[in-house]
Amino acid sequence: MKYTIDRSRRESAYMQIYRQLRDDILAGVLPLGAKLPSKRLLAGELGVSLVTVEHAFALLADEGYAELRERSGCYVSFGGAPRQETPLPVPRQAAGTLSVPEDFPFSVLAKTMRRVLSEYDRRILERSPGPGVPELREAIAAYIARSRGLTVAPERILVGAGAEYLYALIAQFFGAGSRFALEEPCYARIRQVYGANGAVCVGLPMGSDGILSQALEGSTAAVLHVTPFNSYPSRITATASKRHEYAGWARTRDSYIVEDDYDSELASATKQIETICSLAPERVLYLNTFSRSFAPSMRTAYLVLPEALAEPWREKLGFYSCAVPVFEQYVLAEFLNSGELERYINRRRRKLQQAKENKKDS
Repeated sequence: MKYTIDRSRRESAYMQIYRQLRDDILAGVLPLGAKLPSKRLLAGELGVSLVTVEHAFALLADEGYAELRERSGCYVSFGGAPRQETPLPVPRQAAGTLSVPEDFPFSVLAKTMRRVLSEYDRRILERSPGPGVPELREAIAAYIARSRGLTVAPERILVGAGAEYLYALIAQFFGAGSRFALEEPCYARIRQVYGANGAVCVGLPMGSDGILSQALEGSTAAVLHVTPFNSYPSRITATASKRHEYAGWARTRDSYIVEDDYDSELASATKQIETICSLAPERVLYLNTFSRSFAPSMRTAYLVLPEALAEPWREKLGFYSCAVPVFEQYVLAEFLNSGELERYINRRRRKLQQAKENKKDS
């Protein structure tokens, strides 16, 4: 068998299996509909546990590269001719507020706040640099490298007071009259904020795995705003094929994508790793927020700019001040650097996985 495990690498065994299988799927070595090697065969050949292989297969399924069929095996679901797509009905958007789960480590947060007050002293009274304090931008860069597989320089990260604040800056950067293509349906405030800042918004209908290919192909927008994981209100997660399609569209059109990665950390019971940004980093403005993964009161979001846009952004919008309080920025940086946020997310993922298993057994 061609697959191997390199024990000297820091990468986990299940991730090595995942990457090798994914690469073969992308290369067409494992075509659409092909059955992957059995879990027991892989485990035996590679000298790993059955659970390790199951994790790799689960990630392939979550990412949309494969389909798990009960009592049958795992089959490739990526590639081949585009299938017939049907627009989805537009669901009603319910009003509501985000709540904080009961298992949130509040005592740890309180301890972190006290440590910041003690150790940072009067620095919490200083004015923040426009893009955010260096400590938080460095912590975010390290965090997304670990959690999302994105390697970016802290200088390309911009901290903002919530996602909507960053939507407004994006619209201003591209200029009044710029055409923005949005998922239809999408979170209503995306359209509202872009429109209020002069963008011309056009909705592209959604199918079961993302924006319909025909609608995307016909779009002449300068910017495509998508929420690939658990898009609201449709709750659709784009398949691997669709994410590659989005990246190809941006490259072909010389356009940009705003990848709104809200809810990605908790959209799946397993670790999501592949972003559109990882497929086309030069065409993607990657945006995420800590409102869902950390706390809704911590109005902190961040934007990762493509390298080619970092300097033009500074020239055009560098006059803006950061609206996130310095104290909260330092607290969040400490929370990220300590690993507490990832431990909390992992606990939430385990509960999600348990809920899925309980539902399957019931």
